[in-house]
Amino acid sequence: MMPSPRFIQATLALAAALVLLLTTAGTAPAAIDCFSCHDRAAFQKRVKHEPAAAGECAACHSPHVARFSGLLQQKAQDLCYSCHEDARKGHSEGMVHQPVRQGECLACHNPHSSDFSGLLNKSPTETCFTCHTELPRNYKYTHEPYAKGKCDSCHLPHQSSYQSLLVKDPESLCLKCHPMASVRQKHPNFPADLGKCGSCHSPHGSNRPALIRNILHEPYAAGCKDCHTGKNVPVPIDTCLECHPDVSEQMASSHNHLVRYGDNGCMACHSPHAGDDARLLKGKERHVCGNCHEATFERHDTAKFKHKWTGACNDCHSPHGSNHPAMAKAPINKVCSECHGQHGIFTHPIGENVFDPRTGQTMTCISCHASKGTEFEYHTRFSGKRDLCVQCHRDY
Repeated sequence: MMPSPRFIQATLALAAALVLLLTTAGTAPAAIDCFSCHDRAAFQKRVKHEPAAAGECAACHSPHVARFSGLLQQKAQDLCYSCHEDARKGHSEGMVHQPVRQGECLACHNPHSSDFSGLLNKSPTETCFTCHTELPRNYKYTHEPYAKGKCDSCHLPHQSSYQSLLVKDPESLCLKCHPMASVRQKHPNFPADLGKCGSCHSPHGSNRPALIRNILHEPYAAGCKDCHTGKNVPVPIDTCLECHPDVSEQMASSHNHLVRYGDNGCMACHSPHAGDDARLLKGKERHVCGNCHEATFERHDTAKFKHKWTGACNDCHSPHGSNHPAMAKAPINKVCSECHGQHGIFTHPIGENVFDPRTGQTMTCISCHASKGTEFEYHTRFSGKRDLCVQCHRDY
């Protein structure tokens, strides 16, 4: 049966359109067609991305249909790394900024053009405050670089070898602007070597003069002699535990943090002098815990399915010690039921009278789920369609 003239005409028109597309893809004429719908001015700001400036829309976008938002030919981060290959390796080492780890390049950068250097969506300061909303814009006493919005004076935006994405180690960073001679002059009779500036001073700002952090450790507020017995004499952990017997009891648990930290493990996480909250942590929990457990955070951030991030590790874990695995603050089923209280009613049987045939141990939530993330929905350890069940129910 011969095709109809209308079918032949439509086929020839489609072929002609494909030839036109292939001969114009990646050249300026293709961009002219795009601008018939898209505002040209949005692509011609002060700083222009080279492919967009050259009209190479098809370098990143499919003109008809795509699997990815924005008609992108690949995931946004994969497209970026296809040209910025040198950045891919650097962004996988050391401390990596969370948007970078999650491939959210467009959270900070405009892919076409921008009024700001680095193709930033906003000014550098406003870009940082978009996510770091917990930071005040101003303090009673504000560190000068912070007041001027110069976040990059101290921090790197993508990746760093140092905590908090610092450009160098904290001691060297402060001394870049504050020479040691000046520091010594302002700290007469200091009982230890100078250099750990962050144990007393806030790098951003404070309500106290000299940027002393807002919450003072009681012995520090009273003077140095309660803890320090002489110049450069280490303060042992026993000195801390004399005032914190509850912590001493927690650290005597079977799973604890009383390891690998030298004479005084408390100062691995806490400032002995002043802090931003009553716990005197050296930073956000994410950063304090991440100093040792960065691989755990990376696994969570990159997993396809994972437990929602609460922002506080101690929602589930005891920070000093626990008699439960993973330093959980209670038996794992109890920890989970604090948020998932109704699951015990309709879920797979769990609890002290139900045993995992693989291990002989009590069946718990984590027998099937991995809170830090997996490739399966509901962050199950295997696919819930079959593979998860047959781990135990092999006869079915």
